[in-house]
Amino acid sequence: MTYTGEVTPGGAPDVRELPALTITKLAVDEKMSNNCYLLTCRSTGENLLIDAADQPESLFQVADGAIATIATTHQHWDHHRGLAELVKLTGATTVAGEPDADAITEQTTVPIDRRVVDGDTVTVGDCTLEVIRITGHTPGSICLLYRDPEGHGHLFTGDSLFPGGVGNTFGDAAAFATLIDDVETKLFGTLPDDTWFYPGHGNDSTLGDERPHLAEWRERGW
Repeated sequence: MTYTGEVTPGGAPDVRELPALTITKLAVDEKMSNNCYLLTCRSTGENLLIDAADQPESLFQVADGAIATIATTHQHWDHHRGLAELVKLTGATTVAGEPDADAITEQTTVPIDRRVVDGDTVTVGDCTLEVIRITGHTPGSICLLYRDPEGHGHLFTGDSLFPGGVGNTFGDAAAFATLIDDVETKLFGTLPDDTWFYPGHGNDSTLGDERPHLAEWRERGW
């Protein structure tokens, strides 16, 4: 496996080939260095984009001009700056967590076609992603989980979970408590150590690599 998950804005995408799904990771915007993930069903060729963060022309090119669905992990502006242009170019169906959907529409003028909640699914061709709502970084942040039938899980966490800690709650102790509880219960409490996760910024990791640090994160408060 040559995939590392190490990408930089302006650099080449990194591509991971699974038996049924291709994951293409691309970083955009020199300042924010957001990760965008293009998921392609290998049997149908259908594309799903996770976070149209910026540089819609680059994302459009990587997708060969065809995106069926765009899922936005949460309402923060740096994760949907390219949404309006890509929807205009592709006619993609838009997906977001129900509590964040109105804020995304207000900021982008793009209606959210599917407002998803815990337990919903999102499909890309013949592949299915499970929606996991994680509250704290924003009210309606979502993670998307692909359970590879021939391998380990692949979890797209937005800004809820990173290597080294959970997402920023901007000094809100109550939000942090909710976030760390959700991350510990819904992610670490239900998914195995070999689950590979893909965050909204920076490099990837596995739940097993991060699990020993959960108590430390809770103690430090971020």
